[in-house]
Order: sequence, then structure tokens, then C-alpha cells
Amino acid sequence: MSDLPLMIHDLALILIVAGAVTLVFKRLKQPLVLGYIVAGFLVSPHMPYTASVTDMSGIHLWADIGVMFLLFSLGLDFSFKKIVKMGASPIISVVSIIFCMSLLGILVGQLFGWSRMDCLFLGGMLAMSSTTIIYKAFDDLGLRQQQFAGLVMSVLILEDILAIVMMVMLSAIASGSVEGGQMLGSVLKIVFFLVLWLVVGIFAVPLLLRRVRGLINNEVLLIVALGSCCAMAVFSTKVGFSSAFGAFIMGSILAETIEAERIEKLVEPVKNLFGAIFFVSVGMLVDPQILASYALPIIALVLTIIVGQAIFGSFSFMLGGESLKSAMRCGFSMAQIGEFSFIIASLGLSLGVISDFLYPVVVAVSVITTFLTPYMIRLATPAYNLLEPRLPSRLIRMMNRLSMSHPNSTEHSQWRRLLLQMGMYSVVYGILSSAVITLMFMLFHPFIVKVLHGAWYANAITGVLTVVFISPFLRAMVMKKNHSEEWQTLWAESNRNHLPLLFTVLVRGIIAASFVFYVCQHLSHFAPAVVITVGVVAVVLMVLSRSVKRRSILLEQLFINNLRSRDIEAQVHGKKRPLYEGRLLDRDIHIADFDIPQNTLWAGKTLMELNLGRKYGVHVSSILRGTNRLNIPSGNDQIFPLDRLQVIGSDTQLALFRQAVESQVHPDDVQLEKREMKLRQLIIGQGSPFIGQTLEESGLRSHYGCMVVGLEEGKENLSPFKPTRRFEEGDIIWVVGEGDDLDRLLHS
Repeated sequence: MSDLPLMIHDLALILIVAGAVTLVFKRLKQPLVLGYIVAGFLVSPHMPYTASVTDMSGIHLWADIGVMFLLFSLGLDFSFKKIVKMGASPIISVVSIIFCMSLLGILVGQLFGWSRMDCLFLGGMLAMSSTTIIYKAFDDLGLRQQQFAGLVMSVLILEDILAIVMMVMLSAIASGSVEGGQMLGSVLKIVFFLVLWLVVGIFAVPLLLRRVRGLINNEVLLIVALGSCCAMAVFSTKVGFSSAFGAFIMGSILAETIEAERIEKLVEPVKNLFGAIFFVSVGMLVDPQILASYALPIIALVLTIIVGQAIFGSFSFMLGGESLKSAMRCGFSMAQIGEFSFIIASLGLSLGVISDFLYPVVVAVSVITTFLTPYMIRLATPAYNLLEPRLPSRLIRMMNRLSMSHPNSTEHSQWRRLLLQMGMYSVVYGILSSAVITLMFMLFHPFIVKVLHGAWYANAITGVLTVVFISPFLRAMVMKKNHSEEWQTLWAESNRNHLPLLFTVLVRGIIAASFVFYVCQHLSHFAPAVVITVGVVAVVLMVLSRSVKRRSILLEQLFINNLRSRDIEAQVHGKKRPLYEGRLLDRDIHIADFDIPQNTLWAGKTLMELNLGRKYGVHVSSILRGTNRLNIPSGNDQIFPLDRLQVIGSDTQLALFRQAVESQVHPDDVQLEKREMKLRQLIIGQGSPFIGQTLEESGLRSHYGCMVVGLEEGKENLSPFKPTRRFEEGDIIWVVGEGDDLDRLLHS
């Protein structure tokens, strides 16, 4: 029998050690990510006292797959609609945090004399706080339902997105594309493919899943989801990006489908397995000798993260519109680095542009800051109480004005909104038109030339079909928002607005005509004046054509329906949050969700009996039970296990309510093994105390906790034992009960 491959031996060692270590970390209530890193150190060649992994190349391959699935899962939990609804505040905060922390990282690296690429990658690592660690810390400290925690999670979502962009930019810098023009080209390339993939993906993927929904079970859906993830990862590498970037994009596309939550649950075990291998591989790179040699830089980086996030993080949240107290709680919460820092470090190593010492240094910094995270979160309020009385009143008023003066999107001018929307539609439809033209020229044109043996009309067929295919996009580019509320308001407001409004139509018409001009110029040898005329006439015909208008509207409606499909499904099943939530967020009270445990003591009790308003000061606005939603429940409505309550209250009230939900439960049964039900035969012998008694009189159920299931009379089946029948000597009955109860019964 042949030996197993080394990879299987290594995998067995990794999973056994990781399982044992994570059990210890779970017991200590520490993040599992740290357990994986410690497990990786224990099985690494740097640990001579334990068995170590032999095939490092295979482990790194699995770790790369782990990164891909981690980002795919992140994309599944991400929605561009969420970013739009957040407004400008989180965007301002996250950009400010990333800029300040990246700059601090670069400066610290330069102080220690590290190379330019080491400093750049270090800046990117220090700018990335850990979503996993912060979420776990909030959950352990009972702060997840508090208002500032929601603000932090919003910023972390945006930070993860910008981390993807940062990875692409660092790759471009590492490859030597540092000149202004090349860097701008890289940014435009990211934007082009990002918009193209999202628009095409949201248009096509939900439509495909909807068509085959009746044929898909969990197994098929898992294969389709992972296959789509890998396919987009491959395509992403073909156009010059990382596989992780493509995996994230596919996840964000699937996040807009009805199947998103189902896919997320199916993919989670796969993500956990490969993610664990990735973090274990991170721990394998920890070299104690390097850590001892770089103890001073590690301490300096830890202090940089803690002090930098406490100061610049808090200031960034104030720029986003938060008060000093809320901003300090948010900034102190982000004082650590985590999984994305490891991913950026892995990128630097794979590109061969960073030094070997930087990876274990960053891992050590992450471990230390992770342990300090709960203490930093707790320290925020005492730090505010200590700082606030010592600040000059003038400075406090200035900071309050800063936090309250953040512009709201509803106050933007009609012109600003109209031009932004026109610009967005022009970019999206321009990218779609460019993609169609590229595909026609690269795929269809060589094919039709080959089929027609190079005939002159092959170019004409390609050109006509290309213009037909892009005509819905070009028409939408020209006509979109021309009948919107903003347009009509500006048109009616003043005659001076008429000419600028018409000018916007002219500009978009010229842009649309330039696409037709490019197609004709590429496929024909006509004079420029003729080509320009053809372009203008083609755009005018598109605008006037009812057929093109119908196709344009149909495509747009289909896209919007796909984009809204998850919201529609949430409304149908009662899972969509109430519309008034956004208004509550501007005040001291807000909405939070609470899941009722399975072993709750509240099961079957009414809201009147629980008296939650008087005890905790909260209001239950909705009860979500399965696929049903009960809004504004009355005092007679009952609470059941696994209900989800939407509760309104302040941070303090919700914290008390959360503590009550988690504490008022049935205690765990420490003698669970003794609760096994057994079936025994009982013969009513001479002198039995049950002779002459009925079932009720015998106390078999009430006193012994047992139940008679039948009377044995020599028949094929047991006869039912009637409640009025009295036990007689020689009766053979079958009784079910727990082991101890049956022993008491048999010895009675």
C-alpha cells in the first residue's frame, strides 16, 4: 500500500493542533484567529520541540485558497447599497483614518531605516483594523447593540473595501508603475473593471439563478457559488488583478441575490477550513529569533497603533460628524490590526518586494494589539471623563461645531445632485459600451472576417451590429435624468437654467456620438467629416427610436429589479428593518436586534407578564418569528424561543436588556448523560404495592416519573393499558423512563 502524500500528513497535523489550541483559546475567551497563529507557530520549523510541517509549498497553496474564500465571504456580506445609504460621514472617517495611519506606518519604518517598499507595505498594514477581532470584542463585552458599535462596523466595511483597492495599488507600485500617468491608468483600470463586473454581474447572475431556482438544492448551489468565485478569480488574474480581488467582486455580486444568505451559510464551513489554514500559515512564519532582534520596532509599532488610533481615529470620527465622546469610543475600538494586515503582508512576500522580517513583526504586533483591544474599548469612556474637564471650553465648542456642521446629502443643491447623477450614468453606460465594443472587435470581428473570407462587408456587419448592441446604453446616456424631478425643478425655477440644462444634453450627446465615431473610424476609411456626421445621425436616430427606448428601459428595469431582489425578499419575509430607524439614529435612542435563546425562561410569557418597559425602559417594536413579522405587539403577545425582537432604547437600556436576555435562561443540565430514556419490562409479582391500583393511584408517572406504554398478553403487539384497569398479579407491563427512575420503580 502506497504512502499518503506529505500534504495529507501536514493537513492532519495542522488541523489536530489547531483544534486543540483553539479549544484552549475558546476557553480563555480569546479570538480564534490568535489560536490559529499560535497553532501555526507550534507546527512550524521554528519550533524544534514539536512535530513540524514538511511541505510548506502545499500549505501556502491552501493558504492562498483560504485568502480567496475569506474575501469571497466578505463580499457576500457586503452591499454597495449599504455604502450609498451610509452617506458621507463613514467615508470621511475611513479615508482620514487610512491616510493618517498609513503615514504613521511609513514614518516609523523610515525611522528604523527600512526600505522604501517595506515602509509602504507597513503603512498599508497599520491602516487596516480587524473586523473579526472588533466584532468579537463588541460581542464579548456586550456592546454590539450600542450606537457607536454600529458606526465602527460601518467604517470597517468601507475599510475592507479600500483594503482591496490598496492591494491593487501596492501591486502596481511593486511592479514599478509609480509614475503619475501609469498610476492614473491603474486607478482607471480598477474603476473600469469594477463597474463593468458589478453591472454585468448584477444583471446576469440573479437572472441565471432565477431561471434555475427550481433545480438548485444546497449541494448544487454550493458548487455553483464556489465555481463562480474561482472563475472570477481566474478572470481577475488574466486582466492583471489578484485572485482575491476577483473573489471579492463575485461575492459582492452574489450578495445582491435572494440566495445570498443561503450561499453564505453553505460557504461558511469551506471558508472556516481554508481560512484556518491561512492563519496557521501566518503563524508558521513567526521566527522567535527575528522577534527578539526586532523587539524595539514591535513595541514602537504597538504604541503607534494604540496612540495613533486613539488620537487620529477619534479625530477622524469627529470629522465624520460624531461628538467627542462617541468619536473617542470609536477610535479607541480600532486600535489593532488583523486579517487584512496579514493578507497585505502575504502579498508583499509573494511579490518579493518586502523583507522577510516584516511578516513576523506584523504578526507579533497583531497578537499584542488584539489582546489589548478589550482594554482599549473599556478605556475610552474613562479617558473621555478625564480629558473633557481639562479641555478649554472654547476648544470644546469648536469641536462640537465641527461634529455638528457635517453636511447632509439632503442639503445639496439641485444642480449638484443632477450633475452627479448624470456623471454617474455617463460613466456606467460608457464603460458598458466600451466593453461591448471591445468584445465585438476582439471576438466577433475576427470570426466574421474568417467566415466571409475577408469580404469588405465583414467590417460593415461588425460595425452595424456593434452600434445596435450599444444603442440602448448610448440612448440612456443622453436621455437619462432629462425628465427627473431635479431637471424639472431647475427648468421651472429660472429661465437662466434653460441653456445650461440643454448644454448637459449636448455634452452627453457628443460623448455618445464619439463611441459611434470610434467604431466607424476603426472599421472604415471614410473621411472624418463623414464619420462625424454618421455618429451624430446615429445618436439622433437612437433618441427618436421607440424600439431602442423600449430596450433601454427594459434593460434598466431588469437591472434594478435584480438589484432590489434581496430587499423585496426581505420585505416579503418580514426581515427588512423599519424605515424610521434612520431617524432614531440621530438621537439618543436607536433600534437593536436581540435573538431569544432556545433555553429562555421567557418562553410562553406575554409582554405584559415580562413588563420589559418598566424593568429596562425599552420598547419592543416588532417580533420576527420565522418568516412572519408582528409589528407593534400588544401586551398579550407571547415570546417564544428563537424569536428575534427589534427593541428601541438607549445604549444603557439596551445593555441592561441584553444582559437580561442572556442571563434569564435555564441552566445547563450537568447530568445530561443520565437523561437517556430506556424501555424496561416490569412483572407485577406477588406482594407488589401496585396490585389493585389504577395507573393514577399507582403514582407511576407522578411519583416515579415513568410511563406505561403497553400490556404484554401474548399477542403480536402490546395491548393498551386502560387508565381504569387495575394491576393484577402476573401482569407484564412495559415501562419507559430515565435509568434512575426505572431502578427506583423496579426496586419498589
